[in-house]
Amino acid sequence: MKALICGSIAYDNIMVFQGQFQDQILPDQIHMLNVSFLVPALRREFGGCAANIAYNLGLLGDTGYPMATVGHDFAPYGDWLRERGVPLDHVRELSESFTAVAYIMTDLADNQITAFHPGAMAHAHLNAVPAEAGLSWGMVSPDGRQAMIDHAEQFAAAGVPFIFDPGQGLPMFGAAELKRFIELADVVAVNDYEGKMLMQRTGLDEAQIAAQVRALVVTRAAEGSMILAGGERLEIPAAAPAAVVDPTGCGDAYRAGLLHGLMHGADWATTGRIASLMGAIKVESAGTQNHSFDRESFYTRYEASFGRQLHLGS
Repeated sequence: MKALICGSIAYDNIMVFQGQFQDQILPDQIHMLNVSFLVPALRREFGGCAANIAYNLGLLGDTGYPMATVGHDFAPYGDWLRERGVPLDHVRELSESFTAVAYIMTDLADNQITAFHPGAMAHAHLNAVPAEAGLSWGMVSPDGRQAMIDHAEQFAAAGVPFIFDPGQGLPMFGAAELKRFIELADVVAVNDYEGKMLMQRTGLDEAQIAAQVRALVVTRAAEGSMILAGGERLEIPAAAPAAVVDPTGCGDAYRAGLLHGLMHGADWATTGRIASLMGAIKVESAGTQNHSFDRESFYTRYEASFGRQLHLGS
């Protein structure tokens, strides 16, 4: 099965602050904020939502096609993805731009501060969703502003169901645009903070959003996730990681699990648990694409995590 994942491909520079951000910020001085965080270690990783989700979907046995624009410095990343079976048919290289780059700092409470240079991603609207490509699902994840608008419309016009995953791109849109995304999408997936922002900007509550889509999915990190579908509210437990190493990319792994469940016709309780386990597996490894598993071990761990066997259609 094939999914088209519209979003970013980026180089990630990942740092860990050996404390908590809140201890370094004076609440009554945020109008003149001047803060420096010492980060003893720096890792450079391959990242970006589209590539991360496609990588994770590949681990589950499906084919995820990232659709993105990259820069002249993409070659090492492209080689990495090809070696791992991620197809690059819909990745466009722009010779006059850099590939997008993120600087991600995490504290010991798993809070994150991110600075992002879009580079070639700003031209992602040059790509278009193919009308006839045998796609079973699509996803609109954080990308260039116009690209997200265009690709949502194109998925709908092509009759391809898709997940709207605004992520860090949500602040770029006003109420009317966000309502249009919800109208076009089949699933809306946000984290708890993004969900509150989405409701604040649109004036819609959870039930009103869920009534327009197949499901509203809200992730809550270690507290699990919530899926509101068909008038039913499902509380999805978090799967326990063997160790908490790096939360960067956990949301992307979770979304790959959502796609996998949807592509194989699983019910929402099962789909949510697949996604939850994907997030737990990711958090055990540094970086966003350094974890791996085989099908048998995933099914075994699913049963151990949730006390039920995993059965999926073809």
